[in-house]
Amino acid sequence: MRTSNPILSRRGFTRGAVLPAPGARQPQPVAVGTTSHDDHPFDTHQSDTYPEDGDLLLPEDAPAGHVAMTLDDVLVRTAGTLGTVALTAVLSWVLLPVDATSIGRAYGIAVGAALIAFVLVLVQTSRPGPAPALILGYAAFEGVFLGVVSSAASTHIAPGVVVQAVLGTFAVSAGTLLAYRMRWIRVTRRFQGFVLASATGFLLLTAADLLFSAFDSGNGLGFDSGGLGIAFGIAGIILGACFLALDFRQIEDAIADGAPREESWLAAFGLTLTLVWIYLEALRVLSILRGDD
Repeated sequence: MRTSNPILSRRGFTRGAVLPAPGARQPQPVAVGTTSHDDHPFDTHQSDTYPEDGDLLLPEDAPAGHVAMTLDDVLVRTAGTLGTVALTAVLSWVLLPVDATSIGRAYGIAVGAALIAFVLVLVQTSRPGPAPALILGYAAFEGVFLGVVSSAASTHIAPGVVVQAVLGTFAVSAGTLLAYRMRWIRVTRRFQGFVLASATGFLLLTAADLLFSAFDSGNGLGFDSGGLGIAFGIAGIILGACFLALDFRQIEDAIADGAPREESWLAAFGLTLTLVWIYLEALRVLSILRGDD
């Protein structure tokens, strides 16, 4: 199954196969682009089909030296990208103060870093394979942006709100993983389509809010304050949790299909994007709640 995450869905993980142990029963060929209920216990629609970019490699067709991706590979690379985000966020918090004399400079650098991070996402998405330098570069520039935004929220809205947002992000991630493993969330084609449609609407509303804020010199559509802002932020958190479930399914399928180890960089990239999304929405909700106190 493909995910709606733009990084993971650009071309899907390369489908390969893990070489069986000597004497192990050889698997039967599988029709390309189809799934079964037995292969995917989380899928409730047995008739769903998922076209692939290439043929499924059987064990005898696997290239020499093929090393399959493991969960440890994904965890290590995700820790690396998130660690890079955290490191540059702390550095930007310390080196780019948001006091009255330097707030304009800090905001300018933050916006520039966000634009560079966005460009790196586009470049990586257009590539046929993962580029660790681009992924870590995205993490570094995204960290600069998050550091300035977090510092501004903590300084001008409510001290401690950043710690609460980080804990909230971990809580949402752990809850989503538990719900996925317990099969409370079933990642099906219908679920994927719903998440993609919801994300499109969410992003369009966000863009409209930014445009109204820029040209109307006001509060835009009201998504940054009051009850509407809280509801919009909660919707964003729920949407981020849905993306996490899609990412978990994609990673699970890629490991089962014997995807090459380097594809774990794409998994780490997708997870980092989703976690940053959840953190920003959690920070939005908590900032509104604490700012109204």
